[in-house]
Formats: sequence, structure tokens, C-alpha cells
Amino acid sequence: MLLDAGKKAPAFTLENQDGEKVSLKDFAGRKVVLYFYPKDMTSGCTREAQGFQAMLARFKRKGAEVIGVSKDSPDRHRKFCDKYGLKFTLLSDPDGAVLEKYGIWQEKNMYGKKSMGIVRTTYVIDEAGKIQMVFPKVKVDGHVEKVLEAL
Repeated sequence: MLLDAGKKAPAFTLENQDGEKVSLKDFAGRKVVLYFYPKDMTSGCTREAQGFQAMLARFKRKGAEVIGVSKDSPDRHRKFCDKYGLKFTLLSDPDGAVLEKYGIWQEKNMYGKKSMGIVRTTYVIDEAGKIQMVFPKVKVDGHVEKVLEAL
């Protein structure tokens, strides 16, 4: 179950694309656009990441940090960043603990086959660490622009 706006964002510490530990508390006093996506190097996830990269300066001008989270390894994230010139943080959640905390790990139904997976979702977390907005079941096209407009 996704978290609601107004709730405190669950704390976490995960490894980034450089193998460094990153915690949500590291961004206290800044807005965070925390987006969860299924897999590096796939078409939809690549388009979404490129969209955030293209608008990164505008997010920063609004005082927001962009952070992507998936189950991919830090090494895979590094390759993804290098291949597509991504200059924002990607975090690795291999055991899915943070995905569970944020309600992102859900049953999905594709072509009649049910399986568990990441439901593409974006949270905007305010400077005090509270969830300001939730964008559930994201469709990639136009999403980044909607998040930017909402800040």
C-alpha cells in the first residue's frame, strides 16, 4: 500500500552508484523527488531517467534533489549513469526493504500473469521529511514535467 501525503517519509540508507551510503536524512532541509522504477537499461526506465536528467537544473533551482531507486546493483547503476550521462543519485535496494516501506513492491498483472514487482511511483518529500505528493502508477511520458510543475 502506497504512503499518503502528509505522512513522515520512512528513513533509509542505501548504496548509490558509487558504492557510497546515502540516507534520506542527508537531504534534510531540501525537497527530494524520490522516484522508484523497475530496472536500469529498459526503455521506459531509460526515458524516465533521461527526462529527469534533462530537467535536473530546473529541479535544483526549485531546491529539489532527484533520487532514483530500484533493485539494481550499484555497479549496474554506475553503468546506467555512464551510458546516459545521468548526474543524479541512483540507489540500490537489492533486498527490497525500502520498496516495501514505501509500498512500491506490489502484485502486478501482465498479460494475465501475476507476479510481484516495482510499481513505478514518485514521492515528493518536503524539507521537513514529510511526503508532500504521491504520483502512483506513473506513465513515463509527461511525468517529469508534472512533477516539476507540482513543486
